[in-house]
Amino acid sequence: MASLSSRRPIFHSEADFQHALAWHIHETRPDGDVRLEFDPSPDADSRMALDIWVRLPEATVAIELKYCTRELRLEWGNEHFVLRQHGGQPPRRYDFVKDVQRLERALRIPHSADYGFAVLLANESMYWIPPTRTNITDMAFRIHHGHRIGGGELRWGDNTGAKTKQNREESIQLNSTYGLHWHSYSTFGSNPGEQFRYLAVAVPPMKEISP
Repeated sequence: MASLSSRRPIFHSEADFQHALAWHIHETRPDGDVRLEFDPSPDADSRMALDIWVRLPEATVAIELKYCTRELRLEWGNEHFVLRQHGGQPPRRYDFVKDVQRLERALRIPHSADYGFAVLLANESMYWIPPTRTNITDMAFRIHHGHRIGGGELRWGDNTGAKTKQNREESIQLNSTYGLHWHSYSTFGSNPGEQFRYLAVAVPPMKEISP
């Protein structure tokens, strides 16, 4: 991600992000084999298409991506970028945690991946700033900097509105616990939406290094 940011500090869409990262992996690791929307499951009735699948000589890596944006218009590299306001942070946090669950399940498939990474790139600070209250409906799915998720069943708060959890009613089960650390990706200015950061969760979790 650090080396990609110097070439592509912003993307038009999640599909643009996916293609750019896959191509960058291909260029930096020509000894690897990169696939998009790869399904490692041998069961045709349980589809599990993962965003990027990389076979390297030393390991196979599965990657799930999210690109969550707030409204932004700017010019960069002779291109005009118009990012739309996604909004709805609680459902999108849920979706990211769901990606971690999908990776845990994918790694349990025989002869599949050795490692997984769930990556979220955003220019919306609500994802990485800690909440000011604890009695919030999506506390189980919060992914702010310094937080930890996992180690059991995660579910919506009792007072969560039906619209918020529409098509996301099921609880999420994470077998491992993950420390969450956001990193700077790119900066275009000091206005809201002009700073991009990313969160990369390794599955299984890497051993944390003491400061």
